[in-house]
Amino acid sequence: MHIPWRTTADVFAQILRRHGVDQDGVTDVEAAWGAFAEFLQLDIDGLDQTPDSDADGFIIQWGRRSWSDNRLILTFTRQLAIADVGDHDDPYWQPELWQLDLEMAFDDEADLIGLDSLDVHDTGFKFAPTGPLRAAALADTWAKAQRHAPVRAAWIATPASSGLSFECVC
Repeated sequence: MHIPWRTTADVFAQILRRHGVDQDGVTDVEAAWGAFAEFLQLDIDGLDQTPDSDADGFIIQWGRRSWSDNRLILTFTRQLAIADVGDHDDPYWQPELWQLDLEMAFDDEADLIGLDSLDVHDTGFKFAPTGPLRAAALADTWAKAQRHAPVRAAWIATPASSGLSFECVC
């Protein structure tokens, strides 16, 4: 299934609801991950198609962020390089980078405290194409995240708040 890039936040919100997850009130991180994994298998129209382009990738991030009232966070991010914007005749034209984030913020709990002091704060971006290669990259990313006890703890904790955003990051 192909979806227009401008509708990605709405489509992801619909998938979250199908998984029983409210984007502004996530109570089940595992269900949110299931929705995210489903969403990552959708092809997006309007992306950069140049050879070797990293036009469609994803990452899991964690830590403590000032913009989340200094709460501990766990974020599922899909990054897109959008090609159908701007003046393509401009010699300096580049695709715009947009990120869709499902950010879940947690109160300080004993099991989660180390989330902000780990040596790594993300899984690294994966740019595997949709289908079996994306499914394998998802499994690998999940396994990387689960290696860290505080991330595992966040996966089973109930977030204090959550939100979905889709914005240009370039």
